[in-house]
Amino acid sequence: MRRVLFTASTYSHIVNFHRPYLREFKRRGWQVDVACGGSAMAIPEADHVIHIPFEKSMASIQNANAMLRLRRLIHSRRYELVSCHTSLASFFTRMAVRGMWRRPKVVCTVHGYLFVDGSPGKDQVLLGGAEALAAPVTDLLLTMNSWDDQYARAHKLGRRIAKIPGVGVDFSRFTPVSEEERRHIRASLGFGPDAFLLIYAAEFSKRKSQKVLIRALSKLPDNVGLLLPGRGGLLDECKDYAENLEVSRRVVFPGQIADMNPWYAAADCAVSSSRSEGLPFNIMEAMYCGLPVVATDVKGNRDLVRSEQTGLLFPFGDDNKCAQQIMRLIEEPELAGRLAKAGQDAMRPYSLETVLPQILDQYNRLIPLGVPMREPVSV
Repeated sequence: MRRVLFTASTYSHIVNFHRPYLREFKRRGWQVDVACGGSAMAIPEADHVIHIPFEKSMASIQNANAMLRLRRLIHSRRYELVSCHTSLASFFTRMAVRGMWRRPKVVCTVHGYLFVDGSPGKDQVLLGGAEALAAPVTDLLLTMNSWDDQYARAHKLGRRIAKIPGVGVDFSRFTPVSEEERRHIRASLGFGPDAFLLIYAAEFSKRKSQKVLIRALSKLPDNVGLLLPGRGGLLDECKDYAENLEVSRRVVFPGQIADMNPWYAAADCAVSSSRSEGLPFNIMEAMYCGLPVVATDVKGNRDLVRSEQTGLLFPFGDDNKCAQQIMRLIEEPELAGRLAKAGQDAMRPYSLETVLPQILDQYNRLIPLGVPMREPVSV
């Protein structure tokens, strides 16, 4: 039986983004294994799940141990193909393969380089250097946004490089909600019909920069609220920050949310304060749900949000400009409606049913995947 290995830093990344691809390999008769770290989650599409703990610090000795474990795993199970995801796991997976005799084909999907022009010099040197070191064993590099694609091509970071429209969003999870249901959801969150609700679903991290939104909220009218689903290392710090700025009663921190449909239905506008992105699911989901978007003018975001056409942009870290752009939508409902409609129309190319065949075609050009069975494999 042919074998493929998917790797990522966390179980949640595989569960949230790659289960349809695991199913497609199963349909084609492959043994599908997954190696990842973080908190364990069920991945029913995988034949074997191997826990490989990764540390966020590139220099951690634990990552060297993870690399050695991956090397032994890849060697012993003789995978024909390795598909690696997330920056850290992708680097150490490719280092595990480097120098291996009769190595498998390697596909690396760039979910967003963690460095950009203007990043601290050490980030450019360390992270850019890591990608260059891994390039010789990267048979296929898949990029998602224009900046990453141009950087990868300029620095020859893969034997073949292809740009893809993300990994595909399952828009079938989002269905219209009646006005009565919407009022009920908002009331359950403590907001009345006259409130203007912002939403940003993201991990609480330095890169996501939720504090910018909390500062912007403090400069907006009292009827503006902020919904911040997600979890992460800076969650408690952001809660304290909202308290210090005396806006905590206008901010909702619900934690990790499995079903985002009612939350988007409750909101009036989606926002993003991120420093950089790959091709952000939160913006694609919000735009599909008909929300106007106010986002940072950074890579990934600007690939989805065309300024003044499908949304509004503001410079990273500029809470004043962020608040100004939100006020434009509040004061100009016709503008908000026009941007929302244009944004929704622009999401069609990013659906899972459109993107999945494109990515499988890229794999198939590298290595024949085989003919799928007519019915999906039951797992």
